[in-house]
Amino acid sequence: MADRDPLHAPVLAGDRRALARAITLVESTRPDHRARAAALLDGLRDTDRQALRIGLSGTPGVGKSTFIEAFGTMLTGQGTRVAVLAVDPSSARTGGSILGDKTRMDRLARDPLAFVRPSPSATQLGGIARRTREAVALCEAAGFDVVLIETVGVGQSETMVAQIADLFVLLLAPAGGDELQGVKRGIMEIADLILVNKADGELRPTATRTVADYAGALRLLRKRPQDPPGFPKVLPVSATEGSGLDGAWSEMRTLAEWRRAHGHWDRMRADQAAHWFAEEVRAGLLARLTEDTDIRARMATLARDVAGGARDPKAAAAEMLESLRGA
Repeated sequence: MADRDPLHAPVLAGDRRALARAITLVESTRPDHRARAAALLDGLRDTDRQALRIGLSGTPGVGKSTFIEAFGTMLTGQGTRVAVLAVDPSSARTGGSILGDKTRMDRLARDPLAFVRPSPSATQLGGIARRTREAVALCEAAGFDVVLIETVGVGQSETMVAQIADLFVLLLAPAGGDELQGVKRGIMEIADLILVNKADGELRPTATRTVADYAGALRLLRKRPQDPPGFPKVLPVSATEGSGLDGAWSEMRTLAEWRRAHGHWDRMRADQAAHWFAEEVRAGLLARLTEDTDIRARMATLARDVAGGARDPKAAAAEMLESLRGA
């Protein structure tokens, strides 16, 4: 048997520094790092540890970081080990990212039962980073009970997190019915639980109305086979007061346990694995366009012809694809 990676044992032991280094390794684009990361992940694959993966998205200003810190702190207070993978948007121009989530979750980041890791989206669509799936697998191998995956924001593209998570939670702020127009139908259709945050003080009555609005909207959606009676649900919560968090956690566990008992958990994870296999194949094919010098040169020639008006874009693309078939 090949020698184990030096990070293998400390990750399995739950060493947070080793986990951070392992995530940095899987996020690297260097070929030698990619090979090492693949070997590390393969070595950890048989640990058979599973966490409850919770995807979390929300509209700007809804208080996602405040909610995650309050919710995560509540869970660690019960002895639950919590990992947070927060994806920050990257600049399309420079690729840079502020990575401020760890600062906003300072109390949770210092909790010995928690691990908070911000990652740049690196212009990756879907609301998650390119290697979030591998980071989730590392957190599971490290023995965390719950992995919270915070997406960049709310929108149609954030549905990609459903291909990683066991449960998807949509966090919204109190508002009138007009906000229903601002939330895409696609993300409503994948939500397992909608939490209306800031249900406190003067906003409490507004939050109650918002809960009723979204509950009505959910009743119009088609029933999904992976849901027990009563789901998806809409609940009011307050991250600042901590109210409603216990109830939300109880509903999450109820849904997860029902899906396990009825075979939906294993089926969803199998479907997700197949999805990411196809995504890796697509990513590898796209990488060939930039890594192979002959292919890159052919692409550049056809691009110049298209830009100069000498070739039709569709015809040039067909020629490029045909040449790849024989490559």
